[in-house]
Amino acid sequence: MSRLQSLISYLYERIIRYALKFGVVGLAGFFIDVGIFNALRLGAFGADHFFQQPLGAKIVSVTIATIVTWFGNRYWTFREHRRENFVLELIEFGAIAVVGMGISLLCLYISHYVLGFNTLLADNISSNVIGLFVATAFRFLMYRYWVYGPHRSDGLAARNRRDAEGADRTTTPV
Repeated sequence: MSRLQSLISYLYERIIRYALKFGVVGLAGFFIDVGIFNALRLGAFGADHFFQQPLGAKIVSVTIATIVTWFGNRYWTFREHRRENFVLELIEFGAIAVVGMGISLLCLYISHYVLGFNTLLADNISSNVIGLFVATAFRFLMYRYWVYGPHRSDGLAARNRRDAEGADRTTTPV
């Protein structure tokens, strides 16, 4: 195998495969996020409350999308790295999601309140295009290398390695 093929294979196994799955899960989360955000902004769940305002609507929509994407990433994207302690995993996943939401909210805040772009279209562009792009890149890196990082001793892959090593020791003649 050539060096280029080895490099492509390495990149695919380490990053690209996860990025593609992350993208599919993220797309589902995106539709949930944007759908709920716009439904709240348009008053589908009542009018004149905090959750109809841009920041309140974004907090609700991102929270619901985060729960959905946690399940998708835990059981599909990073399934071989999911952790035995799912509560700690969810807390770490949620912490990263909160920072990601902060990135989107910052973009929305600057656009809506600082720059004065206060139409529904401007709110969507600032939070669901610009904010989403920056926040997604941040979340992918943090989920891949921290929450579901291969260094985790309580991850499924680490447990499988330990089990295989233990089985090798019991079947190896002394």
